[in-house]
Order: sequence, then C-alpha cells, then structure tokens
Amino acid sequence: MNTASSPEVHGSVAPGFEKVREAFADGFQGRPGMGAAVAVHHQGRPVVDLWAGVKDARSGSAWEEDTATVIFSVTKGLASVLVARLVDQGLIDYDAPLAEYWPEFAANGKGRLTVREALGHRAGLSAVRVPLSKEQMLDWDFMTSLLAEQEPLWEPGSAYAYHSITHGWLSGELIRRVTGQTPGRHFAEVFGPVTSEAWLGLPEAETGRVAQIALSEAYEQSSRDRLRLPNQFAARGPEMGGALPPELVGEHTGANDPLFHAAEFPAAGGITTARGLAAIWSAVVHEGEEGPLLRAETLVDGLRVVSEGPQALEIPGPWVDRFTAGFQRPGEGQDLLSPEGFGHYGAGGQLGFADPAYDVGFGYLSNWMEPDAERASAVVAAVRESITAR
Repeated sequence: MNTASSPEVHGSVAPGFEKVREAFADGFQGRPGMGAAVAVHHQGRPVVDLWAGVKDARSGSAWEEDTATVIFSVTKGLASVLVARLVDQGLIDYDAPLAEYWPEFAANGKGRLTVREALGHRAGLSAVRVPLSKEQMLDWDFMTSLLAEQEPLWEPGSAYAYHSITHGWLSGELIRRVTGQTPGRHFAEVFGPVTSEAWLGLPEAETGRVAQIALSEAYEQSSRDRLRLPNQFAARGPEMGGALPPELVGEHTGANDPLFHAAEFPAAGGITTARGLAAIWSAVVHEGEEGPLLRAETLVDGLRVVSEGPQALEIPGPWVDRFTAGFQRPGEGQDLLSPEGFGHYGAGGQLGFADPAYDVGFGYLSNWMEPDAERASAVVAAVRESITAR
C-alpha cells in the first residue's frame, strides 16, 4: 500500500509474500522522515528484500538498496552466535566461570560468575561507577580493565538487569581471550562468508552507506522517563558515565558518530543491511550444504532462559524480556515468529532473529527510533501468515 505519507517501496518479494510488502509499507504512515528495510530468508533462500524512505532526513537522500545502519542491541544476538560457535568447538563452557578465560575478571567477588550468567545480564555490571569520556569508552583495553576491576552493583548471579552497553565488553573480551582475535575480526571471519554487508567496526570505505539516525518524540520521552528512575545506575546506565548521550544518539554523537561506527561494540555497534542481517540469522539455523552455523545441541544449551521477570536496581515493570546466554526469546509483545525463535531486539525498533521451526532468518532496520517494535512486529505477523498459508 502506498499513500501520501507512505513512500514507494523498492525491492522484491517471492510469490505468496505480498502481505509482507503491505505490512512494511504500512509502517511508514505518519513517519515522513523515516527510512527502513526488511529482509527474510526462508528455507535458505531470500523471499523478501524491501527498502523505502529516506537515508538522511536532513538532506532528503533516499534509502538505497545497499543502505546500512547501526543495529544497536541486535548486535548482542550476533555476538552471542560467535560465543555459541566457540561452545560448539569445545573452546568455551557456558557453565564455567568467566574468570576461567579472563582471570582478571575475578576481582571484587566476580570469580564464580559463569559465562551463561554473564551473557544473561546477571554480572552486576549493567552500569559503570565512574564518569567516562568518549575516548575512554573507545579504548578496548581501558574498558575491559575497568569492568574486570569494578565492584558489581549487586551480588553476581543473584539477580539480573539489562547490560545495555557493558554486555559487549563481556562477550567481546571472552571472544578475544579464547580466539586471540578482536571481536570485530572474529565477526568478519565467521560472518564474512555469509554476507559482505555486516560489520563490527565499519571500514572507512563503507562510511557513505550508513543511514543518519533520527529520534521520534516518543523515543525521546522514553529516555526522559528512564532518567527519572530513582536508582542512578538504572537511570543512567546506557550513558556509560557520560560517554554517550541519554538517547544513545545525537545528530553527530553516539550512534551517528563515525568514531562509534569504526569501533568494535559487540553490545550495540554492529552495522549491516537488512538482507545481510537476514542472511546471517538464516545461516545460523538453515541446514545447507555446509550445515548451519550452530549445531542443534548447542542451540538447546544456549537457549535455556536464565533471566526474566523483575529486574535489579529498582527497574519497574512491565518485564517482558526473556534472556538466555546472550539471546532474547519470545516474550509478551515480542514476536519472533514462533516459540522456537531467538535473536535480539535493538533500540528504536530494530529486530533480527532466526526461527528454526520455520527455517527463517529475519532482519528489520529503521533509522527512525521509536520506543517499541510495532513496525517490525507487524511485518513478523505478515511473514507468519505468508508461510502458514503456503
């Protein structure tokens, strides 16, 4: 559907997936400054590849076929695939202490925290205790040393609260200690054969394809609401001691900063196209000629829910998230196609996941940040309807 407030949708859908195009187009209504893309792989082949809207509302430049954007916490799901592959290879045990691979992490009572608990947001490190500059946050060795030494905000393993940014140094340093590679280098090694359109640490040659991110009033209000929480670490955790803006993005700061794009942030700094994201998630579960990226046994282990319900730090409900060893599982209002789905949502409405029951890889991206995922959820519902009607 195209209306005065709904731009022309480009790309293609396979026969039977026309409803996905309609749901995607409907998401633009009332959002004239938005750009977005969606891609779906079903049974190992692309069946949806759509894009529309604007890449940069300041100039009015169009979202193109190869436009990419920061995927925020969708990155956590991809980093967790990398960890799961190392579990697959016998190099990591989810139930071993994280300090077994990263000895310095044992400081201040964190020595018994397991890898599974750390990836499940139970480390007690959801915020930093000290002010930070952008330069310090961009310094990998500084940040991993800081978190290894930091006294946790609660007894590790006893409770959980979402580690919105710090999660990336926990997963990333684990990857680095085990492989000897930076997380961005390992990301490229594993996912490079799947797609050329996904990065953790954007090469300079690709900077021109990244969309400019803008904030809806509703998203800005949600950030203001968070800042009013009584616990300072809950209120300002995502800011990383002032190194990031409260909304995670400004016109030239946070996720719109080229220095952020070039850095390796396994929690929130991945950059990809929708079709690159869908291709990766499809490869995680699709049994192609070379098999899926993860064995079924590893998935069963890695997808055990370890954190849900009330959070620490007086973070109020509703509590809809269900976390495993770094992945999100379907929760109330969080549609991942079927109960078997797993992946991760991202700030502003991004979504990437795999669904082994339907053999699907999915990616939805937008540069117009809203406090919910209704646009992506409508597309997921259309995908389900299209597949079940075949």
